[in-house]
Amino acid sequence: MSCFRLLIQQSLGYWIDLYRLAHLNHWWFVLIVAILFVIGAINAVLVKQQPHIMGSGIPEVETQLSGHLAMKWWAILWRKFVGGVLAIGAGLFLGREGPSIQLGSSVGQGFAERLHEHGTNKRVLISAGAASGLSAAFNAPIAGTFFVLEEIYHNFSPLVWMTSLTGALAANFISSNFFGLTPVLHLDYANNFPLALYGHLLALGVLLGILGIIYQQILLKLPELYARLVKLPRFLDGFVPILLVIPIGYLWPQTLGGGNSLILSLADHQPAALIVLGLFVLRFVFSMISYGSGLPGGIFLPILTLGALIGDLYGVVMVNLGLLPRELVINLVIFAMAGYFAGIGKAPFTAILLITEMVGTLEHLMPLAVVSLTAYLVVDLLDGAPIYESLAEKMQKEQLTLKQTGRQDRIEIPVFEGSSFIDQQVRDIAWPDNTLLISIHRGEHELIPHGDTEIQAGDTLIVSTDHNQRLTVKMRLEKLSHLASD
Repeated sequence: MSCFRLLIQQSLGYWIDLYRLAHLNHWWFVLIVAILFVIGAINAVLVKQQPHIMGSGIPEVETQLSGHLAMKWWAILWRKFVGGVLAIGAGLFLGREGPSIQLGSSVGQGFAERLHEHGTNKRVLISAGAASGLSAAFNAPIAGTFFVLEEIYHNFSPLVWMTSLTGALAANFISSNFFGLTPVLHLDYANNFPLALYGHLLALGVLLGILGIIYQQILLKLPELYARLVKLPRFLDGFVPILLVIPIGYLWPQTLGGGNSLILSLADHQPAALIVLGLFVLRFVFSMISYGSGLPGGIFLPILTLGALIGDLYGVVMVNLGLLPRELVINLVIFAMAGYFAGIGKAPFTAILLITEMVGTLEHLMPLAVVSLTAYLVVDLLDGAPIYESLAEKMQKEQLTLKQTGRQDRIEIPVFEGSSFIDQQVRDIAWPDNTLLISIHRGEHELIPHGDTEIQAGDTLIVSTDHNQRLTVKMRLEKLSHLASD
């Protein structure tokens, strides 16, 4: 994953130089067009051969962990690597983090298959690989681990937690040897945000939540929009952003890429409000075009970049109105990155930890949490769903009618406070067909259940079912568990 990140970084630098040379000699411009057509053709072939390398790859990882998507790890690994380096490195508004997660999960799957692991052990290794991928992409091992638990695995299994953390720490150690110990987004902001101005954090969180819902709704409709407007075979849609990036690179080469350099530039130079608004519109529209095309690339860093621009724009407007000191604008840039991701991904813990690790300071956890939780609550009140889970549902629904294989697999169902399972005896629960409750994890103890065993809050139910019925059974049990609180 470190090589993936390094090649993208170096490639983007070469492309920026090429666009600058194109201003001096038109033959460089011809070369740019020719190379981009070759990149488009290569990615079209790769996507046609293996459609599951399209996009970020996180929905594929979620669906694979549900047991309803079987992928050949090597076919995914090398195609995602090559396609991602070419597309993201060419300056499209795509992130390397989602692809890094899928690359890591593919490595984990390959390792599991080498060890002849199946079922739970295989899924744990895939999860650990995913955490390692995000850790290497951002030098953020804790956030990488929490992302797997909060966004992909959806429970805090100790086995997943410890294995993922171990892999993430190892990946971070290797990545640090490539890129050094400086945080990915090392922004200097020495001023603490005053408690008297926390009203701005609430207002910013509300704004981020509303814009987060808009982002979710547009992103989920992108495949339909491409089918309706572009009318090309799906594997050729990548040519659309590859052609559109040419004028952007020629006119504004400094805006190319996922947005890491743009975020850092906001600390050195404060653009006028209209320029920030223009950058936000440009990045919002073209990131949608880039991701909707299906080219290998994610939305992780583009979301953080859009959040930074929203925070910067809000801060500049408040400064111009005399409601905020100018030196606090950079604080809002950082808080808004966490808030926008927390709203869109509905993963506030990951958002807070991610920005903390990326910026490299623990001094501002309180305002980060206020903005993140406010944005999360606004999205929740507006019926927004986690974006990666929503993207995965389309694939999962196609897998609900799979035939039984005869191979048993395990499901872990956490019993949260408010669940309808609490204080019920095992015999009183309407368990789905073809399932067996084989054990209950209660703290450090494992109980062998019988009919009159009472389920308590905090328990983890270990259920056995057919491998191909995992998702169906899990969804039914989660629905049963939530009936009392609905």
